[in-house]
Amino acid sequence: MMLKKLPLIFSTITIIIINISYSNADLKSPNNLILPAEVIKIQLVGLMDNDKDFKDSGIEQTWNFAHPNNKKNTGPLPNFKMMIKGNSYQMLIDHLNHTITELGSSDKWAQFEVIILDKNKIYHKFNWQVEKYTMDGPLKDCWLTTMVSNPVSLGSSI
Repeated sequence: MMLKKLPLIFSTITIIIINISYSNADLKSPNNLILPAEVIKIQLVGLMDNDKDFKDSGIEQTWNFAHPNNKKNTGPLPNFKMMIKGNSYQMLIDHLNHTITELGSSDKWAQFEVIILDKNKIYHKFNWQVEKYTMDGPLKDCWLTTMVSNPVSLGSSI
């Protein structure tokens, strides 16, 4: 009886593995060739179409570029997802447009003003900071998000 179920179990496991591989294959990972403004652009483009590749793929893309110290503050990915979907940052999900303007930088950090137009056609401004990761390991010399301010509402576009 168990031998008859084996092909079904194997097929199910194969489908799960393929779905996981497909889901994660579409997300970009940090590397030391990605410039500071590009990190923010990758995160914003993901959030702009949050469920494009799979449910919450944009939030997971944003998480991929979060600095490890930032991840310690926000908690694991499920907590990060709740935070982004909460009142403070939910306007980033499925926003319509964004601009990224550098405010200042050095060889170790860069700060940007980000203005988004949310799906309700209201503008919001954020300060977004990235830092170069300096510890050894796969993230060495990668630019990663260390801080995103609370939004400041700039009012309606209408």
